Amino acid sequence: MKKPVVNEKLLEDFNEGYAAFSRVALRKKKFFHQWANPIKKGTTGHKEWERGWNTAYFENLEKLNGLGTRG
Repeated sequence: MKKPVVNEKLLEDFNEGYAAFSRVALRKKKFFHQWANPIKKGTTGHKEWERGWNTAYFENLEKLNGLGTRG
């Protein structure tokens, strides 16, 4: 069976976005903020980072509200 072709950089961007959903940053010593996408807007890496973040978001939503809440 043929192995699927995977761009390692895009996979890394996806995983970074997925992990960023669980991270928060302390700003001004009293406010917590979600991590923003650090990749240049309009690039494929940016889209993969967003896709990873969205995947983590919807998995968390389904975990909290039960299956089938996505659509």
